[in-house]
Amino acid sequence: MLNARFGFLMIILGGSASTSLAEKVAKELGQKPGNVEIKRFPDGEKYIRIHEDVKSKDVAIVQSLYRSPDEYIFEYLIMADTLRDMGVSSITGVIPYLAYARQDSRFYPGEALTSASVAKLFEAAGTTSVLTVDCHLHRLGDVSKVFKVPAKNLSAMPSLGKYARETLRPRNPIVVAPDEEAEQWAGTVAKELDAEHTHFTKRRIREEGQTSSRLELDTGNAEFKGRDVVFADDIISTGGTIAGAARACKKKGAKRMFVVCTHPVLAKGAIKLVKAAGVSRIIATDTIPSPISKVSVAPVLAAALKNNP
Repeated sequence: MLNARFGFLMIILGGSASTSLAEKVAKELGQKPGNVEIKRFPDGEKYIRIHEDVKSKDVAIVQSLYRSPDEYIFEYLIMADTLRDMGVSSITGVIPYLAYARQDSRFYPGEALTSASVAKLFEAAGTTSVLTVDCHLHRLGDVSKVFKVPAKNLSAMPSLGKYARETLRPRNPIVVAPDEEAEQWAGTVAKELDAEHTHFTKRRIREEGQTSSRLELDTGNAEFKGRDVVFADDIISTGGTIAGAARACKKKGAKRMFVVCTHPVLAKGAIKLVKAAGVSRIIATDTIPSPISKVSVAPVLAAALKNNP
């Protein structure tokens, strides 16, 4: 079935983590989101009912896995399994923020490879394809290496770069990746700003059995004096990496400093820490709802769904 205006129809269902984003994606596709009823029983269990005729239709579940990822993963699995039982044609998992993606390698004996575990669960529940946004994969590099079903990683960085150009308007800017892994995102933002970019060298030292780590940072030889700096990264979690990078740039004479990031995980005190380091504004997307989520990934997701085979 086709939408008369847009020539496309896919039922868009939002999990409880991404109801608003699902509405935006559906709007981009010229339709309304599907009706999903999600309630909680007194004992904490969830009741889920899909009020749509989905038989032989293509369905997308929009569910970002932030803050309470275990709960949202289980909710997704129930929705996907229910859709499969209802006879859908396909299930696209739209997972803007894919939790556990960073745990893609075993450093010490017995550590869980949770990125692989989550992928197996999604596939077992009936997911036939996956879309993520700026997925943080340390070593595998590509989300298609995590899933056996077709999987594509999209990027919000062009949209963030455009926002920076039109709204932040940095003068004589240099775009900085706070570590080597972020250089790909800094390069994209720099292209939108018609600016040069550089990356810092970051080394995290984590002791066996610990979840926190100590940070070492090398700023290299880039010139910052009198220039506006735009930091580009996929995630702001504690804010420690960006804050350290900002202090280093300030010591080298940087003027205004801005941050653009895709996923505002934002541990308690993160925004305060980054701003205390001299950053003027922090801009993020709505993969995770937050006070700094000014750029929506809905257009990027909608375009990918249209082109999803």
